[in-house]
Amino acid sequence: MSTATTLAFETIGTGAEKVIVMGGWMGDRTVFQPIHPWLDRETFTYCFVDPRGYGESRHMAGTHTLAEVVGDVIALADQLGWAQFYYIGHSMMGKVAQYLCAQHPARLKGAIGVTPVPASRTPFDDNAQQLFSTAWEVPANRGLICRVTTGNRHTQTWEEFMIRESLRTTTPEAYRDYFYMWSAEDVAAAVQGCVVPFLAMTGEHDAGVPTEAVQNTILQWFPHAELYVMPNAGHYPMQETPIQFVTVCEGFMKRLMT
Repeated sequence: MSTATTLAFETIGTGAEKVIVMGGWMGDRTVFQPIHPWLDRETFTYCFVDPRGYGESRHMAGTHTLAEVVGDVIALADQLGWAQFYYIGHSMMGKVAQYLCAQHPARLKGAIGVTPVPASRTPFDDNAQQLFSTAWEVPANRGLICRVTTGNRHTQTWEEFMIRESLRTTTPEAYRDYFYMWSAEDVAAAVQGCVVPFLAMTGEHDAGVPTEAVQNTILQWFPHAELYVMPNAGHYPMQETPIQFVTVCEGFMKRLMT
């Protein structure tokens, strides 16, 4: 674990293939802990990262924009000495994955958007806008969002855990700002035609980022995009189906290895 670079991070594995991993809106890199036992540590070196205002990067001020996150990812890769790497981004960081591919295609061997928010603006009706835009100050809203985006299939204990972890690992300011990053920034024009290989992983039960929305956006924008719909999962396949999650991600990356 280190904070010597721009962002706090934890590395796992010693493999020659390098992977930067970032979590979504609800919390820090610990969302990926369920997959740690199943990683191929001989083939890959994984770097799990906290963005500004989250986890062990909570102390870092920022504008919390797409451009800032992409800049921080490149600065981290430079600090690690990684000329090329794979990038895995969950939810809002799936939107970052698209913009990263467009801005720095030579640095990316491939990218995986896990239940990825498309690079366009996210449309909301009035009720959804109220629910999401006030979640930074109404903790119960975070739990409702988790419940809806996983198909109302999981226990209240899990929902309460997600609320606690979200509150513990995020600052209100960063949480608020990242909402506007993933919902309001529109970089769709910049990503169209990007040739970086891209895997879009959706969840069978995800009402937040449904498969159809990804098919109509990311799969149209990236000429080398693939789609995988994770069975028995909603918006958090790394927690809901961790072994299969690793199997799909590593299978995609290993097909791209040269």
